Amino acid sequence: MAASLKFLQPVSRQMVHRAAVAEVFITDAFPMGDDRYLVAAQWPRDHALYHPDASGLTDPLLLTETVRQALVYLAHEYYEIPLDYRFIGCDTDFEITDPEALLVGDAPLHVVLDARWSWVDNKPPRRFGMRLEVVVTVAGRECGRGSLRVFAVDERRYGLLRWRGAGDRADDGGQGNKGAVVTRMPTTAVGRLRAKDCVLGRTDTGEWRLLFDLKHAVLFDHPGDHIPLMVTLEGFRQLGHHLVGHRPGVPQGSVLSTLRMDCLAFAELDEPVLLDVEEQNSPSDPPGTTRLHVTALQRNSVIATAVMVWAPPSRLDAPDDARSLAGAGRA
Repeated sequence: MAASLKFLQPVSRQMVHRAAVAEVFITDAFPMGDDRYLVAAQWPRDHALYHPDASGLTDPLLLTETVRQALVYLAHEYYEIPLDYRFIGCDTDFEITDPEALLVGDAPLHVVLDARWSWVDNKPPRRFGMRLEVVVTVAGRECGRGSLRVFAVDERRYGLLRWRGAGDRADDGGQGNKGAVVTRMPTTAVGRLRAKDCVLGRTDTGEWRLLFDLKHAVLFDHPGDHIPLMVTLEGFRQLGHHLVGHRPGVPQGSVLSTLRMDCLAFAELDEPVLLDVEEQNSPSDPPGTTRLHVTALQRNSVIATAVMVWAPPSRLDAPDDARSLAGAGRA
């Protein structure tokens, strides 16, 4: 069945809640029965934000964004959830089990998600709760897994959730630091190529802060009234990249192999978001592994947490011809 999936063009951007066609990665889906689907996606060889690392490995957060798009697409295409419903993230995770399969070659990667849909805390028709769990293959090679849980509500119920007790808010781009001086980290310290892609800052008192630009074409693909899950996740990843890359005894080029994120509350646009991190290595972790627990706080309340595992760099010794075939697949 996977051979019948098409990678010729992206699905409608409305079906994955994207404003820009260039940011749509889902290309096709095929129902297998019993809430199981094969979902096709094409990952670009390069991307303004989710670009390959120095070893040529695909950005792991591209997997999270693809799972998000797959869930939204299936919700509209196969479960008749209205297009104007708001999707609110609860938790997400991924694990990269075969990083060499994600090497970028001379063609875009053809990705297949073997996806299973389940209902969680579902109360239709005003609230739909759902989870998508996927196994990821590239060119027929299984290389990871991931999941995402969300709930979707109509505009009225969303308004009640958003503004209950919140009062009027003013947008200052996340810089409402109440007196602290915040310096944006250099791009080389967070694994990014452009200054505007850095979402990590540090105050003169040593606090880590989540920064953002509402005009960022990828992180804020369309207007919103809160900080999206993917922006917070990018902040977690950049903080991990910086800390792991500057710790003595940790191999240079460590990669984010596993992540679990829980979202507990909306992250507002007008209040600073602090990031707190601690190392929580396990005796069972392989040598060279770093395990970090990150917490995002706003107004002294936890809004999101994540556990990240950074693994030593793999020996990327695949021959050139293998890399050139990495994106091959039937269209």
